[in-house]
Formats: sequence, structure tokens, C-alpha cells
Amino acid sequence: QTAYVWLHEAQIQELLSYQGLTGTEKTPALPPSSSLASAGPRSHDPGHLSGQFFFEYLVVVGLKRKAEAGSYEPQITYQFPKRDSLAKFQKEEEEKSLKAIALFCFPEGVNWAPLTEYPSETFSFVLTEVDGSRRNGYCRRLLPSGRGARPPEAYCIISRLACFGLFSKIFDEVEKRRQKSMAMIYPFMQSLREAPVPAPGNTVKITSFIPESGTEIISLTRPVDSRLEHVDFRALFRCLGDEEVLEVFAATVLERRIIFIADELSTLSQVLHAVAALLYPFAWQHTFISIVPTVLIDVVMAPTPYLLGITSRMRDSITDTSDLLIVDLSDGAKERLIKTTEDEDTIIPPKLQEELLQALGSRKKNSTEEELNKVVSEAFLSFFVKTVGHFTGHVRRRGGSQTAIFHKEKFCKAAEPKANRPFVTLFSKTQMFDIFIQHVERNPHQEGFFHKKIAAYQKAEKTKGGWARGRVV
Repeated sequence: QTAYVWLHEAQIQELLSYQGLTGTEKTPALPPSSSLASAGPRSHDPGHLSGQFFFEYLVVVGLKRKAEAGSYEPQITYQFPKRDSLAKFQKEEEEKSLKAIALFCFPEGVNWAPLTEYPSETFSFVLTEVDGSRRNGYCRRLLPSGRGARPPEAYCIISRLACFGLFSKIFDEVEKRRQKSMAMIYPFMQSLREAPVPAPGNTVKITSFIPESGTEIISLTRPVDSRLEHVDFRALFRCLGDEEVLEVFAATVLERRIIFIADELSTLSQVLHAVAALLYPFAWQHTFISIVPTVLIDVVMAPTPYLLGITSRMRDSITDTSDLLIVDLSDGAKERLIKTTEDEDTIIPPKLQEELLQALGSRKKNSTEEELNKVVSEAFLSFFVKTVGHFTGHVRRRGGSQTAIFHKEKFCKAAEPKANRPFVTLFSKTQMFDIFIQHVERNPHQEGFFHKKIAAYQKAEKTKGGWARGRVV
């Protein structure tokens, strides 16, 4: 799925300086070549990764007790593979990246108490390079084996591949081996690293040996639809009703400031990635941090559009709620949507709102992940086809040039029915629409999945109109 503008190193350091955290010990060193990122890469086709490594590396992050009582610092205790042959500057860059990764594995901060019980949870984050390429961080936190109270540890896999479900299964295998011995993780991850990334819809089989269990064959399959392999809509629709999802979608489409609050990190990462996926074929172009680390909480004060996820314990950090939509996903929340603009339920044209609710209501009660993804993605894609699909008729080639020009004013006036025009006019002013059109102008011959859906819809509408007039078109 997609590309966004992110929070860069300079902005991060500025936020840290506000909190007096610019000292070397307290400042998490973030890579100058990387930034906190959005929900997706610039390519809408993750299938281009087929044949590459499954992952760059696996790290285990533990919590090391500091001198202050109850204070812990995330520290990498295991890394595979070790990259000892790097040049000095490359090694320095990697060390900075690893410190950033450790920060995201424990975003809640340094105050932890040893635990005797801790339910494991899986979540994700993204590091984005200056050139827009991205690396996905998949993280599973759990309580390590042992006796007595102890802090949790985190396993984190860094990969160019965006496929949450696939890495959840890989974590199951890593966790199973960790319970026996840390040394058993190595042969499994080595086999995985040597295996090629399968194309969407294909399976790769990993052979692994476990003492007492013998040789196991683990099958890893990528979803057929690579557009949605990093998305699971179940958490979004479990936490919010259909009408509430539409209001969140409306605020997102108009690029507003939105903060999501949840008790669990896994809920935050799944819901924020799902909301961003509703925008396809468009892409969120502003700050997107699915799980905001405590040291970066001042980002909530930014006046520009953002999609942010914070834990319930950080709720009191939100002091300015003007022009802000707060989506409370925490257990027992009295109010799911805390609004200040109060117009989210009127942004989407009434007829299309009704059609969206009808489409979402058609899903089965116990839909599988794939079934739900299909129903939801098709419903929102159909919305964009009907509202802005006519853009194809307002793109004109520039003489003998390979580029084209888009006539925005004519496009807005041509929206049908007329009830759609206020929305189309507002949406045409967003950065996500502008970036999409810029790509179309530069590549007028490039037609993808969205273009095919538009063509099919327009053909069906013409046929319908022909029959209505008593003739076949």
C-alpha cells in the first residue's frame, strides 16, 4: 500500500529538545538516514519484493535496569545476522538504527515493574529512508521463561516486506524455539533468510529441526492480493461500529488531526494501518506514527495533519483538542469518538454513505480475515470510483510530450450527481489527491487497478443508461 510524508530526524531531535532530552544518555539515537514513517511504501505493489530476503535482521530487545529505581532501558541482547564486515560509517548508521528499533519495541518509556504474568502481543512500526523506501519493524513482546518477577523482552524482525500475518506466523516459530534455547533460533532464521520471498499467492517451505520434535516443515504463504497483505481490518471493526468507521474515514480523507488511543499496542498498529488502507488508491501524505514513543509525545501538539496512536497511559498528554478527532479504542470507553468539529457525519454525500453502510453490512458475522478485507476494500474503492473516477476524462496530453495536464476546475464541476460536488471540491484540495494527480500527469499511460475499476464502472453505467432509453449500448 503506499507512501506518506513522515517525521524526519530534525523534527524528532526538535521534539526531544523540548523535553530536555538532548543529552547523550537520554536521547534515543535515531538514524539520520531514517525517520518515523507512514503506513506504507511508495509502491502500491509489494509483489516487487519477490525473490529478495525475507528479512534484514532479527533482534531481541531486553530491558536493562538502570540506577534509578524502577527505571529500565531497552537494550539489544541478540542480533542475527551479525554484520561484522561493515565499514565504520555503515556500522555507526546501523547502531543508530538499532537504537531506534529498541525505542519502538518499548515505546511506553522507562518505567517498568518486573512481572510474573504478561500476555504476549504483536505489533508493527515503520522506519522510512530519506529516499522514501521503507523498512517494516514487526515486534512481539512476551515474558521470557524463568522464575519470579522479570521484565518482558521483545523480538523484532526488520524487513522490506509488508506482510503482518506472515511475520506473526514466523514469530510463533521463533517463540517456540526460544522457550527451549536462544541457540535454536539461529538455524531457523538462517533457513528463512536463505529462502526466497514468494510471489503473492505462493508458498515457501522452510525445513527446521527441533530436538525432541524432529524435523519440521513450516509453510509460509503470502495472500493473493498483495495490496492488503499488511492489513487486517478485524481490529478496526471490532473496536468501532460501521457508522463510526465512516466518520473516521471522512476525517482522514480531509487530512485532519486524528489521535487513536488504545490499551494494547497491537490494537493501535492494526487499527491505524487499517484506516490508512481505506484510502486506497490514495495515500496519507502527512505524519503517521502508529505507536508514538513516550519521548516523542509532544508531536500531538503539531498543528499539521497527522494520524497518531498513543497508549491509554499517555492520554493526559493531550491538552489541546481544538480541530482534533480523538478515537478512543480502550476498553470501557464511554465515548468512542471525541469530536471538536462535529461535521464528520456530513462529509460523505448521503447516498454514498448509505451505499457504504449497505456494503459493509453485507459481510458475514464470522468473516475470515480475507473475506472481511475483500468486502471492506471493495466498498471504499467503489466510493472513490464514484466520486472522483471521472478524473480520467480531465487529463489532457501536452502536445508531443510524454506528460499530461489535469484540469481541476472542470473536474470538480463535472462531478455527478451534483450532491457529490461539495465533497469532490474539498477532496481535490487535499495533498493526497494532489500527489495522486501529479503521478498521473507524469505517467499518463500508466493504468493500474484503480483505472480498471473506473473503466468497468463507466462501462456498466453506459450500458445501464442505454437500456433505460430502450436501446443497447
